[in-house]
Amino acid sequence: MKYLLDTHLLIWAVTADRRLSTTASALITDPANEIFFSVLSLWEIAIKRGQNRKDFLYEARSVRRELLDNGYQEIPILSQHVVAIDALPPLHKDPFDRLLVAQAMVEGITLLTSDAIVAKYPGPVQQVNLSSF
Repeated sequence: MKYLLDTHLLIWAVTADRRLSTTASALITDPANEIFFSVLSLWEIAIKRGQNRKDFLYEARSVRRELLDNGYQEIPILSQHVVAIDALPPLHKDPFDRLLVAQAMVEGITLLTSDAIVAKYPGPVQQVNLSSF
């Protein structure tokens, strides 16, 4: 199976954050699955870190290196991803999440997210719960 991780899940995977549930961790570490990350997530990390957001304390460059070193595959942002946003219902206002959903749709990859609102989008989106630490 092919999975695209939303930004929080990929940060939690790279940093071994306890919020990453055992279900999500099992999907990510299963060698039968291909795991992808979007350039968009690195952009989001860089922007939100620059805003001093406490949930974005990591450097995008370091996160990218960790992802690549762990075999994650990078997806660029293409114009077909951007124009696919038009087909999405207005469920979520976060432009980063909307583009991740559009990328998953265009690429035929399931987006893994812990965000209940993002999980309501039609198409290849799967919600994984947060770990109950």
